[in-house]
Parts: sequence; C-alpha cells; structure tokens
Amino acid sequence: MEIERPAMAGTLESSDCQVTVEPGDGRIDFTLESAVINQYGNQIRKVVFETLSHLGVDNIKISMVDKGALDCTIKARVEAAVSRSVDQFTNILWGGALE
Repeated sequence: MEIERPAMAGTLESSDCQVTVEPGDGRIDFTLESAVINQYGNQIRKVVFETLSHLGVDNIKISMVDKGALDCTIKARVEAAVSRSVDQFTNILWGGALE
C-alpha cells in the first residue's frame, strides 16, 4: 500500500496516541515522542512496525505522540491513519481483517 497524502488519527488525551503519516522517501521513517520511551519505546516501535508490515506499507514517514496508549490503541491509530491517507473508506482495514 502506498501512502498518498498526509493523514492523522488519535488524540493527545491520556491513554491515547496521535499518529501522523505522510509519503516516505523509500523507507519507514518512524519518530516517537513519549514520556515512557525508556520503558516502552521498543514495544511501541514493534507494534508500529508489525502493523505497517500487515498493511503492506514500507515507504512512509510516521510520527507518534504517545500518551500511554495500549498496544491495541496504537495498532488502531496506525491502521486509521494509513486508511485515511489512501481514502480507503470501504473494505476497512480493521475489525479483524489483519488477523
């Protein structure tokens, strides 16, 4: 899947994260801002990269501001941002479609 335009999903509320995606430069460029990056940064990165892999995305600039989101929330926000970036509003990517 190719990212077509910038898109965002999520909020900056507690227990959530805000994910922003835009077209990349031939690789996955991931940036993370989180108060718990030292404790959970590797797990957050793993969830993001696994979700992108399931979606078939390998050329993306993705940034995340984490406010204590659980793995399922991170996955949902990445899926939503990617779907919005390609205007995919039918055959939605979530709801077990990735399992």
